[in-house]
Amino acid sequence: MSTLEIKSPLPGTFYRKPSPDAAPFKADGETVAAGEVIGLIEVMKTFHEIRADVSGTAVAFQVDDNEPVMAGQVLAEVQA
Repeated sequence: MSTLEIKSPLPGTFYRKPSPDAAPFKADGETVAAGEVIGLIEVMKTFHEIRADVSGTAVAFQVDDNEPVMAGQVLAEVQA
């Protein structure tokens, strides 16, 4: 198995949940399908969906909910 990275396409604040009271899009260790939303990045009150580029198992998030991120920063790793 190889480990693939999902990186932030832009700087902003990363959210793992669609709203404060909702469950996370994905939890650590869950499987993920290509194109599936794994989080949101907020930039100037605009939210951008972050989708997995690949399918795999055991997604492992490298940043926490509501954490600032930079463009190119690894958000999660996926075992493919």
